[in-house]
Amino acid sequence: MSKWKTYAKITDIGAISRRYFVNNFYDGMLTIIGVILGSFVLFLSGQKIISSIIVMSGLSTSITMFISGFSGSFLSEKAEQNKVKSDIQKAMGNFSENHKYEIIESDTDKDIEKAMLMPIRKSKISLVKKKKKIKTLHERAESFAGIIVSFVNGGAPFIGGLVPLIPFFFISEPDMMIFILSFLITGIFIILLGVFLGIISNGSIIKYIIQMAGAFIITLLLTTIILGLFQ
Repeated sequence: MSKWKTYAKITDIGAISRRYFVNNFYDGMLTIIGVILGSFVLFLSGQKIISSIIVMSGLSTSITMFISGFSGSFLSEKAEQNKVKSDIQKAMGNFSENHKYEIIESDTDKDIEKAMLMPIRKSKISLVKKKKKIKTLHERAESFAGIIVSFVNGGAPFIGGLVPLIPFFFISEPDMMIFILSFLITGIFIILLGVFLGIISNGSIIKYIIQMAGAFIITLLLTTIILGLFQ
């Protein structure tokens, strides 16, 4: 735990994780709301809707978001770390090859001449195997931060995607009230996200709530209009 705390201080992982969590949690909710809205439009048109279909569609989408978020973030963070490491090595003039050779000096000049003319022998020139790379504290901290950020980047939309699905886990055939409840639960979590952003930014909580709720309402309206055009 002490190492993890040190890594967290070096990389400022707390602030990075908060940004990833809020953004992706919000994205996850809105993505699944789109799935639910599609079913809601069909419900309004008189078609029979089964909760299991909505849940399976939502879960599969949430799982996809988790895998995509985790793998994408992990690979991009890894690439960025390798780039930074490469830039540092170039700046320090470290252009060494993967395998290094070290010539061991002989006792006499004669031995040196023989070593230069005769086939390489273990007694004259030794092949130094590539040593096991020892990561610096900063490199270990960056690796730790990359893993944490990857889990947050994948886990946040997955958890956020489950929020609108909550009412559909408890009933086989949803009615109007279940759809409304799903939208209300999502709205409550959006308000909580706005409160959270307002607290950590020391800004206006009301302003953040209005902005996030406004984006949610616009999403509902546009998606409903677009889906309605195809009915």
